[in-house]
Amino acid sequence: MSSKTLIFLGMFIGSIIGGYIPTFFGTGLFSFSSILFSGIGSIIGIWLGYKLSQL
Repeated sequence: MSSKTLIFLGMFIGSIIGGYIPTFFGTGLFSFSSILFSGIGSIIGIWLGYKLSQL
């Protein structure tokens, strides 16, 4: 896979997982914390996708 594809997949999956984490604590999917965690998850996903593309 190309590095661009891995970075995009990491961003996409990280955003989904990060946005879903606050629902375990009783908040909604469209709450501020869900949007915040979605952004954090996408940044972590981009970082992981970049690291995986370097292997």
